[in-house]
Amino acid sequence: MIKKLVLALSFMAFGLSCAAEDDAATTYVAGTHYELITPPVRSVDPDKIEVGEFFWYGCIHCYNFELLLEPWVEKLPEDVSYRGIPAVWAEPMKLHAKAYYAAQALGVLDIMHPVIFQAMNVDHKKLLSQGEIAALFTANGVSEEDFNKAFNSFGVNSQVSQAMATAKAAKLKGTPAMMVNGKYYISQQTAGSQANMLKVADFLIEKERAANAD
Repeated sequence: MIKKLVLALSFMAFGLSCAAEDDAATTYVAGTHYELITPPVRSVDPDKIEVGEFFWYGCIHCYNFELLLEPWVEKLPEDVSYRGIPAVWAEPMKLHAKAYYAAQALGVLDIMHPVIFQAMNVDHKKLLSQGEIAALFTANGVSEEDFNKAFNSFGVNSQVSQAMATAKAAKLKGTPAMMVNGKYYISQQTAGSQANMLKVADFLIEKERAANAD
C-alpha cells in the first residue's frame, strides 16, 4: 500500500514538473499567434532587435494597452529598441500622428503621450485642428511658437509619411498592433489578448536573438 502511494506521488510530481516545463517553453506559431511580414520592413535601428507598436491616440484599446506596454518597454534589454508608429487611415489621424512626432522633436514625448491619450479617450476631445492640439501642448509648458514650428516642420511631416509607408508595408489591419524586427506582425486577434501580445513579442525577440547568434 505504501509502495503504491509513493509511486502515485512520484507520477504526480513528474506530471507537475512536465507541466511547468511546457508552460515555460511555450511555442507560438506563425499564421496562428502572429503573422509573417513579406517582404520584411526595414528597421530604423538595424543594430538592435526592433519592436514597433502601431497605435492611434483615439483608440480606446490602444489607451488600455499603454498600461501593459509601458512597464514592458521599460524592462527591454539593451539589444532591443522600441518605437511607436502612429497609424493613419483617415485624414484627421495625420494631425494626431504629427502631434506624436512634434512631441518627440520637442523632447516632451514622455509628458505629452499620456496627455494626448487622456484628452481623446477620457476627456473625449476630438482634436480635429492644430489649434486644439496646440492648446494641450501650451497647457503643459510648451510655447505655442515652438509647437507650431515643430508641428509644421519638414522633419515631422516626413516622419508621418514614413509611418504611413511602414503601416502599409506591414499590412496594418487595426490598432494596437506590434511588429518585431520588421518580420513579424502581432495583433490582439492573433495573440488572443493584449497581455499575450507581449508574450508573443518576447518569444519573437528570443527567436531573433537566437538567429543573430548563429
